[in-house]
Amino acid sequence: MSQRILILDFGGQYTQLIARRVRQAKVYSYVVPWRTPADELRKMDPTGIILSGSPASVRFTDAPRCDPGVFTLGVPVLGICYGMQLMASMLGGQVAAGDKREYGLAQTTFNTTHRLFADMPRQSPTWMSHNDGVTMLPPGFVSIAHTADCPNAAMADDDRRLYGVQFHPEVTHTPEGMRIIASFLRHICGCTGDWDMHGYAETAVARIREAVGTGSVLLGLSGGVDSAVTAALIYRAIGDRLHCVFVDHGFMRKGEPERVREVFTSFFPVHLTCVDAADRFLDKLKGVSDPEQKRKIIGSEFVAVFREEAAKLGKLDHFAQGTIYPDVIESGAVPGSNVIKSHHNVGGLPRELGFTSLVEPLRMLFKDEVRALGLVLGLPKDMVQRQPFPGPGLAIRVVGDLTREKLHIVRESDAILREEIDRAHLTDTLSQFFTVLTNVRSVGVMGDERTYFAAVAIRAVITDDFMTADWARIPYDTLAHISRRIVNEVPGVNRVLLDVTTKPPASIEWE
Repeated sequence: MSQRILILDFGGQYTQLIARRVRQAKVYSYVVPWRTPADELRKMDPTGIILSGSPASVRFTDAPRCDPGVFTLGVPVLGICYGMQLMASMLGGQVAAGDKREYGLAQTTFNTTHRLFADMPRQSPTWMSHNDGVTMLPPGFVSIAHTADCPNAAMADDDRRLYGVQFHPEVTHTPEGMRIIASFLRHICGCTGDWDMHGYAETAVARIREAVGTGSVLLGLSGGVDSAVTAALIYRAIGDRLHCVFVDHGFMRKGEPERVREVFTSFFPVHLTCVDAADRFLDKLKGVSDPEQKRKIIGSEFVAVFREEAAKLGKLDHFAQGTIYPDVIESGAVPGSNVIKSHHNVGGLPRELGFTSLVEPLRMLFKDEVRALGLVLGLPKDMVQRQPFPGPGLAIRVVGDLTREKLHIVRESDAILREEIDRAHLTDTLSQFFTVLTNVRSVGVMGDERTYFAAVAIRAVITDDFMTADWARIPYDTLAHISRRIVNEVPGVNRVLLDVTTKPPASIEWE
């Protein structure tokens, strides 16, 4: 792999999104810690380097600072937001707190004669998120963009090929952002843009082989897209040294446990152990209503089950998980990010499992990239395009405490929703959709009799990265038909609601 862009991670919430945008431009990208010495970066033979944003301020002594040698490696460097401020500060410029913080869209004027902004409109909105600003450019730099409140919205030193932008080109809120990233890659770094998911698969397989060596791997198989792609990737790397354990916790969607067993015995020639632990999980969750407690109990019980199954299988060397990047961010496992919700497959290797290492080959990928990788690996399209499904399953789609009756309601209503969305040919247009059993009961009339039954909510969203999402505009006639079916066919339900909230402020899941 001759061309690669390294992203120095200073703890910004969009660091992995930068890597994703670079890969969308068909250039391989890799995230490294900001502490990485320049000599180590040189050995990685980067074509270019990008400095990420950060919640820190370069004005403080404890702010993260990269090795000064980063700027003398002889490769182009692009600083984004904090990365630009750090570059300015370390190279002799000045950074100060602004009189007015810029957050959100700001109309930006570009010097379109500069190759970083080639073929762009002279003015366009950019997404700003900063309090500090570069008040004096370092020697050799010139300003190449500005806003009403930020005179140095971008800077360039063409002789040293060092560049900075105060805004975030990687987010979709910056309309010309992808073009700016592509200009940096093509016009400045000289990248040809010939990398694709085939290249990622080859790299991932090589890394798995290096990490695993001659050892064996135990994979926690949930049956979802992420764990299926993880299984395919690891199997390609080490063959029958992969052992998969599928734990049926009793919170799967209708028909899924049977489907998992079918796929991973006929399609994958891997060692598969199926564990029916439904009663065990439900007993542990009896009377538990708090969603975070639910997730932690489920995560803890998964560890216990895997520990037991590992003991039965004998000595295995490595433990694998299908963790993807949105899981990592939402669990607060990235510097600078807050805990939004816990994911049972995030948080590092549980010491009590006794494995020598943790294998997470999808940890740097977003959901759409995981699907693309699955197709490259030869997985069936219907498996790759399946609806995202959280590790805790229906346990977090029942608001409040759990009972078998409640799980039956959400499982049956979800099956109806999926069936009707597919019948209306809407499956490929929606990113995720499911039903939630709310903790609300309401009065209704059925068969001329008063009822006091549960309310089921429909959640359907459209998103490209699952970090932000908009609610899906499902046709009213389709919704009406779904509602009628749920009320008529699912005992204990007399009301169907539609969730019309974006992410943020809401998360996609209710719990």
